Amino acid sequence: MNVLLDYLPEFGRGVLTTIELTVLSFAGAMLIALVVVSCRVSPVKPLRAFAIAYVEVFQNIPLLLWLILIIFALPEIAINFDLFACAVLALSLYSAAYYAEALRSGINSVAKGQAEAARALGLGFLRTQTSVVLPQALRSVLQPLCNITIGLLMNTAITAGTGIPELTAAANAVNVITSDPLPVYIGAGIVYGLLALLISLVTSRLEKKLVIHR
Repeated sequence: MNVLLDYLPEFGRGVLTTIELTVLSFAGAMLIALVVVSCRVSPVKPLRAFAIAYVEVFQNIPLLLWLILIIFALPEIAINFDLFACAVLALSLYSAAYYAEALRSGINSVAKGQAEAARALGLGFLRTQTSVVLPQALRSVLQPLCNITIGLLMNTAITAGTGIPELTAAANAVNVITSDPLPVYIGAGIVYGLLALLISLVTSRLEKKLVIHR
């Protein structure tokens, strides 16, 4: 316990970096996922093919490999991001495939009559999706989105291997100094658990606010 208190500033900076990685990657992943899922339900065949390929490629290649590819490949095409930006990009692209699939299941749960009614009122495809279908789909998949976001939080630990000073990297650094791994990693695990619990609580509040009364 004394180890955690002695190195509280290091752990604090690690927690803040982990939260920044999670929040920024969540925002990026949701934006990408909305584009991908719009392509997936589009009547245009090439767009549907692109969306299917995106999900298959990103779900079947490990996140660590994407992270390494982005860090080393972008400079080759004259795009220079710092490590933090590369990590956010890799986490966003990877997680977007899972968010897109969750959103697609939500869209499939919306009655087809809803979209047909919107089109009958003169709304185009994009307006129908953004104003009628997606809001209802989001409400029905809040819990799966919560689970994916908790997975995203845990995946931020992978970036420790690139030198980003997030929570796991902070725990590694403190352990190297103190050689006292048990309290260090138990403390880090408890913080991850508390952050995951916070995401679950926020989702529960949203579910209660956005519940659909039938």
